[in-house]
Amino acid sequence: MLAFELYLPALAAILCNRLMDGLDDALARITQTSDAGGYLDITLDFIFYSAVVLGFAFADPEKNALMASLLIFTFVGTGSSFLGYAIVAQKKGLSDPDSSNKSFYYLNGLAEGTETIAIFVLFCLFPQYFPILAAFFAVICILTTMTRVWAGYQTLRQADELDTHQ
Repeated sequence: MLAFELYLPALAAILCNRLMDGLDDALARITQTSDAGGYLDITLDFIFYSAVVLGFAFADPEKNALMASLLIFTFVGTGSSFLGYAIVAQKKGLSDPDSSNKSFYYLNGLAEGTETIAIFVLFCLFPQYFPILAAFFAVICILTTMTRVWAGYQTLRQADELDTHQ
């Protein structure tokens, strides 16, 4: 729909997708979370986020492709800093009591699911401003990546030091 510039139907599909994702998460917490479910959830989330941005690149390649590419690039930074930390934190047994209902422990950032959906809504409502909005959100994603890399490195370095002193 995005590639064909059907922005309002695309917005409805995006919101429906996120509603279903939220219901799926709530259902998992009521019943039982699983590593397989957590893996599938985060993998499909990142594919979905990039697909939305790619849709805008296809809609108007001349106007949108460069900023769409930049935004997808920054999604790689937020995703890899998010998942990289989660993997090592799990290995080291690090956890956060506030994330007991999550499949894994990760570092928070400025650009997370809610902010991403908010920018997608703005993209669909104001598609003529996609390049500006995408550049703005790319900066937010870069800041998120930088703070996650810094905080993750510091946390894991401290955990390494504790391990060597025990």
